[in-house]
Amino acid sequence: MHELAICQAILRQAVEVAAAHGARRVTCITLLIGPLAGVEPDLLRAAFPFAAAGTSCEGAQLQIGTPAVRVACRTCGAASMVAPNRLLCGACGAWRVDVLEGDEMRIQSVDLLEEEIENV
Repeated sequence: MHELAICQAILRQAVEVAAAHGARRVTCITLLIGPLAGVEPDLLRAAFPFAAAGTSCEGAQLQIGTPAVRVACRTCGAASMVAPNRLLCGACGAWRVDVLEGDEMRIQSVDLLEEEIENV
């Protein structure tokens, strides 16, 4: 299950962001995972609590957005939205296309709970 390793990499980055901003903990991590990214969102969600245990991300929400697949045709030059299992130009039907969107996986945002200042 490579989703656990992916969770660990995401958590490393989120913990670094929290530390850089002096945050006490991470409350939410929002990801963007395209249907062609080779990552199973449900498995990622299942692995997340185990990977986050004992870190500043423990108890954080994991939100996952899924962008549409968009291709550019090498034949006619059109850009079109397509189904993940049908990578054909929406304009001319050609199979020679380049994926523009839908194969990415990135952290879109990390929500933090900042350190509380104590009054003395």
